[in-house]
Amino acid sequence: MGEVKVKVKLTNAVDLGLVRQRRGPGAWTMPIGEVHSYEADALVDTGCISLVLPSHVVRKLGLERRGKQVARYADGRREEVDVTEAVEVEIAGRTVLQEALVLGDTVLIGQTILERMDLHVDCPGRRLLPNPEHPDQPVLRV
Repeated sequence: MGEVKVKVKLTNAVDLGLVRQRRGPGAWTMPIGEVHSYEADALVDTGCISLVLPSHVVRKLGLERRGKQVARYADGRREEVDVTEAVEVEIAGRTVLQEALVLGDTVLIGQTILERMDLHVDCPGRRLLPNPEHPDQPVLRV
């Protein structure tokens, strides 16, 4: 199976919140042009659960590191890594908010994002596709 890569737009969700919240007389407003965002070619990794961002992407997004989480690698190693505040992830017109683990040098899209966006991996075509049962919008299982 070859790699599946996808274009992804990452946006600092706290910045977006400041743009949305602070409206009215005398209120401080963050101009939409100052919202931190970053576009990347991300690797879809179905063996990965979370969103993973390298340190340089976290810096470009202006994300705070809000805590630590133990990450377990495919070879069984465990390492305590930083966890970011919320990031808005956009793929193929679908968006979701998710915190990210900070490690490595590649943006990784894991299972939680695929599930929440209702996207399927087409391995032979090396691409992501909307769930054929819900092609127009994600439907989440509860």
